[in-house]
Amino acid sequence: MKEVIYTEAAPKPIGPYSQAVKVGKMLFVAGQIPVDPKTGEVVKGGIKEQTRQVLENIKAVLEAAGYTLGDVAMAFVFLSDLNNFAAFNEVYAQYFPEKPPARVTVQAARLPRDVLIEIAVIAARE
Repeated sequence: MKEVIYTEAAPKPIGPYSQAVKVGKMLFVAGQIPVDPKTGEVVKGGIKEQTRQVLENIKAVLEAAGYTLGDVAMAFVFLSDLNNFAAFNEVYAQYFPEKPPARVTVQAARLPRDVLIEIAVIAARE
């Protein structure tokens, strides 16, 4: 049975999808973009600022479901420009300092609201 997860601490979905869905001990977090949940606006700045906001949004959704960043098993990263990879990776490493999740990173032709990054994750608990 699936359980829909929702928190005001992350941006509201802008379409017919859930912030996250829990199935058994697994949590599937929808792609998060760098929107400040308080203002509904894309954060100012470059890839580092946008990466930080995306990961804070993911962290908020995980916490609403009783998970942590340490439970993330897989991350799907979409960058608008792979030239931002090193700067993105610098911030990402701060959120996953030990036992980082498996990851896919690709360049996307265009992301919602013309942001620089979107990340979706899958988390699992014992």
